[in-house]
Amino acid sequence: MPTGIHIRDARQQLFVAAERVLLRDGPGALTSRAVTAEAGVAKGVLHRHFPDFDAFLAELVRDRVARVGDQAALLRAAAGIGSVAGNVTSALTELFDPLVLAIVSLVVFRDELRARLRETGPAHGIPVLTEASAMLAAYLTGERELGRIAADADAESLALSLIGAGHLLYAGGDRLDSAEPEDVGKVVNAVLADVLQRTGS
Repeated sequence: MPTGIHIRDARQQLFVAAERVLLRDGPGALTSRAVTAEAGVAKGVLHRHFPDFDAFLAELVRDRVARVGDQAALLRAAAGIGSVAGNVTSALTELFDPLVLAIVSLVVFRDELRARLRETGPAHGIPVLTEASAMLAAYLTGERELGRIAADADAESLALSLIGAGHLLYAGGDRLDSAEPEDVGKVVNAVLADVLQRTGS
């Protein structure tokens, strides 16, 4: 088997194992030993592919950030189609799956991980949520250019409000996925009501 394929397979196996540990046991239980045990590999396998455990975790988070980038491209393409509130509601319900919530908790839990991520990403904010806010801001900017929200709408501030409210809805219940789409829709409509009403939408 070519070396590159072998490395990618091992990395993916370790990422999947880390996600399982994180979802099941929380960020406090996520150690290199827990990950390799979950993956069914020797502990040295992780350190063959990553300089240290925080480097591994940083790549795990960056993998999720890349998925937000994929979602952002689809959302931008939806500008002008359907309803603005409906598109934002769908984006938030897709974004806030249990793994995203667990990864946000992990980033908050580990200072060294945040420092690593800031070496290559935004200097402020919480990774994944920061990129998600940028995703919504870009979408709302597109809708503003199409005249579907008010011309003076502050897309960045609206996006921050939506991400903050969405995170509270999903992370605030007894279960990570406790929020219902209807609840998310109510919040989205409340946040966007003014900029939508002033266009007659």
